[in-house]
Amino acid sequence: MNTLKDIIITTLKEDAVQDEHQYPAWVTTFIVPRSRFVEAARAMKKADARLVAEWATDETLMHTPSPLNPLPQGEGKFDEQSRGTGAKFIPSPLTGEGQGGGELRGFGIFACFAKASEYLIVKTNAPPDDPTFPTLTKKFPASFRFERQIQSLMGVNPTGHPDNRPWIKHEDWPKDAWPLRKAFDPSMYMERVTGEYKFIRAEGIGVFEIPVGPVHAGIIEPGHFRFQAVGEDILNLEKKLGYVHKGIEKRFEALSWEEGVRLAGRVSGDTTVAHSLAYCMAVEAITMPGCKPPERGLWLRALMLERERIANHIGDIGGICNDAAFAFLLYQLSRLREIVLRTNYKLFGHRLMMDKVAIGGVSVDITADGINEILSELNLISDEFERLASIYDENPSLEDRVRDAGVLAPDTAKELGVVGITARASGQPLDCRIQNPFPPYAVIVPRMTVLQAGDVHSRTWVRVEEVRESIIVIRNILTSLPSGEIKTGIKYPAPDTRGFAVVEGWRGEIVYWIQAGEKGEINRCMVRDPSSVNWLAVEQAIHGNIVPDFPLCNKSFNQSYSGHDL
Repeated sequence: MNTLKDIIITTLKEDAVQDEHQYPAWVTTFIVPRSRFVEAARAMKKADARLVAEWATDETLMHTPSPLNPLPQGEGKFDEQSRGTGAKFIPSPLTGEGQGGGELRGFGIFACFAKASEYLIVKTNAPPDDPTFPTLTKKFPASFRFERQIQSLMGVNPTGHPDNRPWIKHEDWPKDAWPLRKAFDPSMYMERVTGEYKFIRAEGIGVFEIPVGPVHAGIIEPGHFRFQAVGEDILNLEKKLGYVHKGIEKRFEALSWEEGVRLAGRVSGDTTVAHSLAYCMAVEAITMPGCKPPERGLWLRALMLERERIANHIGDIGGICNDAAFAFLLYQLSRLREIVLRTNYKLFGHRLMMDKVAIGGVSVDITADGINEILSELNLISDEFERLASIYDENPSLEDRVRDAGVLAPDTAKELGVVGITARASGQPLDCRIQNPFPPYAVIVPRMTVLQAGDVHSRTWVRVEEVRESIIVIRNILTSLPSGEIKTGIKYPAPDTRGFAVVEGWRGEIVYWIQAGEKGEINRCMVRDPSSVNWLAVEQAIHGNIVPDFPLCNKSFNQSYSGHDL
């Protein structure tokens, strides 16, 4: 079977130039002409690859003067060739373009594809005086919002895209404010403008709209849901997010590599271990010579990752039951979750284990007494969890609510490119711990649970099975934990390199792509939480359901607002 790399080389031939500055080696990046960007995506689609993410970089020194994009000090002159944009020519070591005059560098547009364990990135360039690229939306539905986000935050337009409404950026932001461009000064005050977000409308006899949010009655983060319904039957649901946009990707560019770990750990607070781990792995990939954390540090990372999974899955199962009006299981499972969090605090110094993953390893070790305490805790958790899982499984009133509700069919799940528990509940066998393992997952391989129904029950039961499996994995880690150091010395990324990492968080695949600048600083950090693709699935799964079932269906996905809005 041909790899994605072979397919790109065969399809584009000499027009596909490999980027030798991309790490680790198992992630290949090809730079292709804009005119063949869609052709590359078409080849990936034909090869049955999924779209993992799409993002853009500002790779020029250009500035378009405006109150929001002022020229930095000392850069007030434009050369003729940059046609008034202020861009400079920088010879390209990768493509050979611009020899004898230099390449006009503007924006880089990246699309990451994956199939099984192989990840491949296709990059194309857009000059500053023509910041456009051809849309991939017709090939990959997941690009629908990735590209709207690129247009909204970077000001690079996907030509042919069917929807030019902003995404993440709200309508009361000035149109020429591009928060991810290098020239954007986040400390500047922005004047509010008048704007209106036009939701998709459905009309007809008996059709009416139900706006929900952005502020909700519970403790969840803000997000607006607009339903079109006839009676209680939902015809369509459209979300509007971005209310917790914090400028995280821009903020990375002002931080040191060590400070970046702390920021990554706060992208989505309930996934602090997985996000900080993915960031560290991407950074470690571009340190020269390569930064290799010690075995004990790697195993402790996996221990924390599994404990994060158990705590969140137990909490979610209780939350789903509560939304089905079975509060008993919420209270009992909340009690179990609290036991896990208190053990975390006692042994690691933080209930969620925040800031315990570091570049080169971890910042906290575990003693022999700590190991015994976790093993004792797992015995308690396991016994009580099994009793509660039986109550869930044998309760007909719960079964009536969760079976056949919020169905995401396997074909739809595959077309959307969803990941994590959402994917595995809809027939998609995806798990980075198995397909792209780091120690100890290569020797302690988790069992993957894949169900086909794609309903609320399937997403709940995948969590049940994964709690059971994580308990087994943790026991195996603790009984075989290597001795030695937990962290190696910090090394710094080499200039002009790109690092990539994927980690299976409790929601699913988390992706980090990091670009080191000319001085080895953070030039760009792209974060893709699983919610970025899985939110699309919520909209598709709700069709044909009734409005009162939406909280239950939504809870079974439990996507992160913060991780999506960035």
